[in-house]
Amino acid sequence: MYTVIYGAIILTIVGNLMVIISVSHFRQLHTPTNFLILSLATTDFLLGLTVMPYSMMRTITACWYYGDLFCKLHSCIDMTLCTTSIFHLFFIAVDRYYAICHPLHYSRKITIPVIEVYIFVSWSLPCLYSFGLVLSNGNMEGLEKQETLVPCVGSCSLAFNKIWAVITSMLCFFIPGTLMIGLYMHIFSVAKKQVKLINTIPNSVNQKKSRKGKTLVNAENKAARTLSLVMGVFILCWLPFFILTVTDPYVSFSISDDIYNTVLWLGYFNSALNPIIYGLFYPWFKKSFFLILTGKILQLGSASFNILNTM
Repeated sequence: MYTVIYGAIILTIVGNLMVIISVSHFRQLHTPTNFLILSLATTDFLLGLTVMPYSMMRTITACWYYGDLFCKLHSCIDMTLCTTSIFHLFFIAVDRYYAICHPLHYSRKITIPVIEVYIFVSWSLPCLYSFGLVLSNGNMEGLEKQETLVPCVGSCSLAFNKIWAVITSMLCFFIPGTLMIGLYMHIFSVAKKQVKLINTIPNSVNQKKSRKGKTLVNAENKAARTLSLVMGVFILCWLPFFILTVTDPYVSFSISDDIYNTVLWLGYFNSALNPIIYGLFYPWFKKSFFLILTGKILQLGSASFNILNTM
């Protein structure tokens, strides 16, 4: 278990650090969408660095050795970062919606200041909600006598009563997740119509414009598919956890710790999968990852810039 979990933690930290370096270093990646991806990678990086190691010890030993105060802090950060991830994915879906469905208005609607607002909201609201709920003990009201919540002295578990389990799951997962699914369904519907429209343009009319239009549409559609894959993986990874979070209070917390830890780490593992998806399906990240892994990024900034252009 140590080997598997250590591997997941290292993959999460290293993979997301590569995304952070890629977007920060290469000017070609300085786009509104990629700034959101940068912020998302920062979220996942911090999760792997500050949350997962302590959760690993709790999972394997079934005990908490770091005190009640740090338990509160750990729970707050854990809940904040996981909620921040899905908020980022929601705003990425909004960004793709304008890029695919309203391309003529995209540069006017989605500007750097707008992205900064998206990032601020994605970080501030989950932070305020998580710290406010956990530090006030609102999620634990009525659960003080639940013996199943304290399997050993020094236990640290983030449990929710019936009311807050439903509210938290709806606000942090089900509502934004449902909105994202609706946005992407509409995006793919519009993208499909665009492809059909482009294909109806005779090449003989204007070959240059026809090829340019097809290339642009194909690039946007590929980006939408890649980002929707990120969203789909996120939902599949976290859906079991939030279903358990809602149902556990209604069955007197009878769900075993093994099942809880399994679905929790399935959710954590999502943070390790996102960089892999970028590297496999997103051409710019594939090229930048190659430069990082081969050490060519250590060359002069202008040289790395030219190498990225010529690959």
